[in-house]
Amino acid sequence: MKSEIVRSPLFYVGDKYKLMREIRSHFPAAIGRLIEPFVGGGSVFMNTNAPVCLANDIDTYVIRLHNWLASYKDNPDDLLALLSESIDKYGLSYSLVRDEVPDTLKKAYPKTYFAKFNKEAYGKMRDDFNTSGKTDLCLLYLLLIYGFNRMLRFNGKGNFNLPVGNVDFNQNTKDALIDYFAAVKQRQLTFTSQDFREFLHNLDYQPDDLIYLDPPYLITFSEYNKLWNEDTERDLLALLDQLNERGVRFAISNVTHYKGRINEIFLRWTEPYHVYPIKSNYISFNDNTIKNFNEVLVTNY
Repeated sequence: MKSEIVRSPLFYVGDKYKLMREIRSHFPAAIGRLIEPFVGGGSVFMNTNAPVCLANDIDTYVIRLHNWLASYKDNPDDLLALLSESIDKYGLSYSLVRDEVPDTLKKAYPKTYFAKFNKEAYGKMRDDFNTSGKTDLCLLYLLLIYGFNRMLRFNGKGNFNLPVGNVDFNQNTKDALIDYFAAVKQRQLTFTSQDFREFLHNLDYQPDDLIYLDPPYLITFSEYNKLWNEDTERDLLALLDQLNERGVRFAISNVTHYKGRINEIFLRWTEPYHVYPIKSNYISFNDNTIKNFNEVLVTNY
């Protein structure tokens, strides 16, 4: 397995990019098929040498972006040209190829000049995406790249509503895309968008499978945790117990303690399994500081 860790071009907040070397040190030496019910940005499958990957996420926009990006694996220049065309159309900054932010703006706003420069153009692009059926994945990807904390966030009416961020399309973005194309080309990859219960129930498991799970964290406050509660937590853990009885290997990341809160449900469930402490990098949308709390990886092998 390559020692280098590569990052997903979706730049998921709280993704496992910075933790991958530690997490995969606990993975089995041989994985024939990696199964991810909560694939998110895809940093795990990108950094695991499984020849077959089944990647699922209930967020249909995430899966649509994965399928869209993966469709350019053999033609990356075509994707970069398409993205460049939209960047130029809206007049967004583009530090990959040029430095056009005025020095006066950099001096006046040394920490937020990208946000100041791109605010109006970003707002126009966001309006165009929302009013044109929300099907333009090129615009959606650029909204993610130029948006605050690089998230996908929609309001109650279904409109993308993330504000502009202090970042733009730079060399790191291009490198992440190139790494993504390489990862997609190296494995047989299937993307689906289902509830985790349906996804895991419908699989025909094989002896060399590994299920890796990074579900929403019950006791934290991430934007992605809104659909998660004690019932879904119990459903997931009961399902894992059933899979364990069938000899299916799994590894699950979770948080046991956070800002005085304790996930008693998960802690009790871990007792028969192997628990490894993980140095965490959890960041929430409402508070982007890294907090002291306990993240673990639990395995049944």
